[in-house]
Amino acid sequence: MATLNGVPSIDSNIGRAWTLPSRLYTDPATLEEERERIFSRTWQVVGHRGQAAQPGDYFTTELNSEPLLLVRGPDMTLRGFYNVCRHRAGPAAEGCGSRKLFRCGYHGWAYGLDGSLISATEMEGVENFRAEDFALAPVKVEEWFNFIFVNLDDDCAPLRESLGEMPAQAKKFYVEGLKLFERRTYDMKCNWKAYIDNYLEGYHLPSVHPGLNRELDYNAYVVEPHENYVRQFSPIRGAQPGDTTPRRYQEAREDLTTDYFWVFPNWMLNCYPDNLSLNIVLPLEPERTLAMFEWYLPEAQHSTPAAKASVEFSHQIQVEDVAICEAVQKNLRSRSYSRGRFSVRQERGVHAFHRMYAAWMKGHSPRRSRRKA
Repeated sequence: MATLNGVPSIDSNIGRAWTLPSRLYTDPATLEEERERIFSRTWQVVGHRGQAAQPGDYFTTELNSEPLLLVRGPDMTLRGFYNVCRHRAGPAAEGCGSRKLFRCGYHGWAYGLDGSLISATEMEGVENFRAEDFALAPVKVEEWFNFIFVNLDDDCAPLRESLGEMPAQAKKFYVEGLKLFERRTYDMKCNWKAYIDNYLEGYHLPSVHPGLNRELDYNAYVVEPHENYVRQFSPIRGAQPGDTTPRRYQEAREDLTTDYFWVFPNWMLNCYPDNLSLNIVLPLEPERTLAMFEWYLPEAQHSTPAAKASVEFSHQIQVEDVAICEAVQKNLRSRSYSRGRFSVRQERGVHAFHRMYAAWMKGHSPRRSRRKA
């Protein structure tokens, strides 16, 4: 079995495959490798369009410990830069808001919204100094739907290439006027991969999510792996004759489904008939992960009880997931466990994730493999 930095190959035949070794869920050195090989080379969600909707609108953030600055130019083009002044590494901008230019808070160097150096104070007499050599360093930035993405890899494939067929599959859930309603964060005592593993299968629905299991048709639950993402979907079960159990969705129709999209490595769209939520999973430590949830609903519904009910329904599911993921993380340290096997019927999504993970950790990402061919 070929390994690189302790990461084994995952057999393409799910019936023969073994899961990732438990040590990869606890080892600090593995997390550092993941930051370099995966999180620095994939498209990451860093914000939403509302943060930079108009010319001059900007916000600052971090990605993989890199400080970033995102700004909407006068031409309505969204641009991304490292938020690092080219003089002595001060912050080119702070916070968020609207600006006509950025002025570093350390020594006052000024930059245009296109990243160009406009003014370098007290630099008279410096030989061979050219302003064009000291523009803010750019990063790759793209937009899709309401979301803003950044990739730290200058050689990356376009965002749409990594999304594949997902935009078309999720299109029916796009509602005119869909806007951010609420944001919550969950600090979890588990490795980020343990959370992704759990997300990528409906196997645990009857045991862990009784409320959600009442709404979905478990026997019709479908897991559909793709090159860079996994789609899971299920018909809405709807109220059954004689069933007095309260339900969120009273009717069942052929076009009424719940779809879950996970895109490698760490973001998801949870699509329900009445709302859409974005889920971003960020590794903080080998056994500590932050999950960020954002709920998007039509603006006209923001003040309704149904909007709050949608968030609370998703919140309860997340609380249940956190509990089982933290229990699993603790048990991954047991001397009795090293690797497991996949359910051929129920864990095709987890198997796909482990194969993607192993490929990226070995440097064989789909984009890079094609370029070498």
